[in-house]
Amino acid sequence: MPNGRLDEDAQALWYVGLGRAEIRREPLPPPGPGEVRVRALHGAVSRGTERLVLAGLVPPSEYARMHGPHMGGAFPFPVKYGYATVGRVEAGPENLAGRTVFALHPHQSRFVLPAAAVTPVPDAVPARRAVLAANMETALNAVWDAAPGPAGRIAVVGAGVVGALVAWQCGRMAGTHVTLVDVLESRAALAARLGVGFALPPAAPADCDLVFHTSASSGGLATALGLAGDEATVIELSWYGAGDVPVPLGGAFHSRRLRLVSSQVGKVAPSRRADWTHARRLAAALDLLAEPALDALLAPGVAFVDLPQRLPELLAPGSDVLCPVIDY
Repeated sequence: MPNGRLDEDAQALWYVGLGRAEIRREPLPPPGPGEVRVRALHGAVSRGTERLVLAGLVPPSEYARMHGPHMGGAFPFPVKYGYATVGRVEAGPENLAGRTVFALHPHQSRFVLPAAAVTPVPDAVPARRAVLAANMETALNAVWDAAPGPAGRIAVVGAGVVGALVAWQCGRMAGTHVTLVDVLESRAALAARLGVGFALPPAAPADCDLVFHTSASSGGLATALGLAGDEATVIELSWYGAGDVPVPLGGAFHSRRLRLVSSQVGKVAPSRRADWTHARRLAAALDLLAEPALDALLAPGVAFVDLPQRLPELLAPGSDVLCPVIDY
């Protein structure tokens, strides 16, 4: 443990072994020219990705691509991981001093970054809701990849955070009929808050023009393919980690001429890549978070000091938690 004074140090969450995490003290350097020092206010745990990290299921082939911005350590363990922190700028350029900002930074109480690596949170977006920025950016990129049009019949299989945000974005288009599909009947209340329909898989509408899949399960993918109409596209957003995933490409997959297309946030969607940077896309995602209904995605806060003990529960496959919020 560093010997620096407490007010010069930071506390960071590290994944240290299978099912184990701990908080470590780290030295905090003073900000240099063009840098900011940020004190964290809130953060968000990515239930899908961080469950795989905690379980050691990041495939070796993906170690380099999964190396997030400002990550510490190396996969599989120990690794300092995470990518959703909202904080207040304590020191830095005058135009950012005192501002609330979003950063793609691991779970840490204070940190120093280049000023260009933080994005100001719009005044209309509460700091707590702003932790959804990375998820909203993923959903926005997926909608760009899918390019839905007005009056379309759209299904979103998997009512987690990203799936719910995709459904909400599609539901804002004129005349669209959007159905959020999930095995948990309790997600019907979430769909109602977001202004879209809801169905359990057996009752989901068939012959959809467009289907998004976000459940990270082979059963969900089978459901998504089954809901697609002739020559429809299924957008796959799930990341499964290590292991093989059965994909039902028999039956009507070929006769209906379905398209299965991956979407991943690491690159701006091809349809926008000529004009949009990552920074512009993230700023747009933050602007979209001005909608109060999106608070329905936020779980009650977990104190940062309690996070190592709470993570196994929050990330358990059977948990019905949506977005676990960290309170610093």
